[in-house]
Amino acid sequence: MNKKNKAPTTKTPKILKESKFSPFAIEIVKKLKRSGFQGYLVGGCVRDSLVGIKAKDFDVSTDATPEEIRKIFRSSRIIGKRFRLVHVFSRNELIEVSTFRANAKEENNSEVIKDAEGKILRDNVWGTLEEDCIRRDFSINALYFDPIENHLCDFHNGLQHIQKKILVSIGNPLIRFEEDPVRSLRAIRFSSKLKFKISNDVKEAIYQKGHLLANISNARMFDEFCKIFLTKNAFDNFKKLDSFGVLKYLVNSDGYEENSFSLKFQHAALINTDNRLKASKSVTPGFLIAALLWPRLIGASKEKGVLNLRKFFRNMDRIIREQQTLTAVPRKFHGYIKDIWSLQLKLETRLGHQPYKILNHPRFRAAYDFLLLREEAAEDTQGMGDWWTQFQKVNRPGKIELLKSLRESRSGPVEKKFGFFEELS
Repeated sequence: MNKKNKAPTTKTPKILKESKFSPFAIEIVKKLKRSGFQGYLVGGCVRDSLVGIKAKDFDVSTDATPEEIRKIFRSSRIIGKRFRLVHVFSRNELIEVSTFRANAKEENNSEVIKDAEGKILRDNVWGTLEEDCIRRDFSINALYFDPIENHLCDFHNGLQHIQKKILVSIGNPLIRFEEDPVRSLRAIRFSSKLKFKISNDVKEAIYQKGHLLANISNARMFDEFCKIFLTKNAFDNFKKLDSFGVLKYLVNSDGYEENSFSLKFQHAALINTDNRLKASKSVTPGFLIAALLWPRLIGASKEKGVLNLRKFFRNMDRIIREQQTLTAVPRKFHGYIKDIWSLQLKLETRLGHQPYKILNHPRFRAAYDFLLLREEAAEDTQGMGDWWTQFQKVNRPGKIELLKSLRESRSGPVEKKFGFFEELS
């Protein structure tokens, strides 16, 4: 394509150094420029570097078409129908390279296809750097950095907005959120991640256009679920999503009262996720989904305030299917979620030699952590979690003694001993 435009440059901040970016991404920019094209690092990697956050995802933008990019890089593939772009990969890294998009004016671009509500369904019309800037969502994401020439292109005062710590839309956010409703979620996510305020017009757009999230594919919404809840800001994002009225498009749960066990438990699970990530511990969306849906499962499985075990097990698949209509929960997590739920019953009953089997269950550790969160939310003092903590630590004679003491402390049929479970549900 090779259609150039003179880009306005701003003084490059000293914090923006080549060493902060992926060497592979920089090599891609160099190769594009050697081939006669423009090449810029763009979006989150530039924004995060300026904010002082270590950049992780490195995207490159260019005036070369996908076909031209594919010819330059042997290890690459063209992907996407809605937005065609190129993945360039090395042995350990994959970089997304996109072509500058034109401004989507329906009368000029027959290839820009929108639905009845304004959402862009397909957009593969190539343009200039300046036009591409207009297509981006927020000013802080429309910063283009040339690491070779060491200059920063800023058409929409993104650098100034970073300094002011405010999230500003490029263009009318009401229209921009119609084009892509997921921008509502991105605004909330960036606000929490960067500790930025959301501009008033963007806030209003979230309120007015949030309902359009119902039209987004469940696969894309699962991707957003992970970005929102598995990036150290789960608790803040949950509260913001709820305040804007869009939480219901990500989590299939009822609106719970402020001091209810259900809401306390959801909050405890979110805070636990944040703390694990901050401590560099592993997390899985399966565990968080199990926690967020637990109150709904329990609520649907009670009769006159008492847990109906038949309903409990029968409702598991239904609750997961209902969540599937919002976010595509990968099948590998279905069994994981149901194991965590069903083990909650066995962690309480501890019949015969059952505790030994439970201890060797592949989901025991997740179920045990789940139990501790239930205790925390219920402010329980009956010691179920402590019992299992001790049972893991002691040797075989110690385990036998714990089970003996448990049998002696019980009175009446075991099936009537679900009072504790009721309190933690």
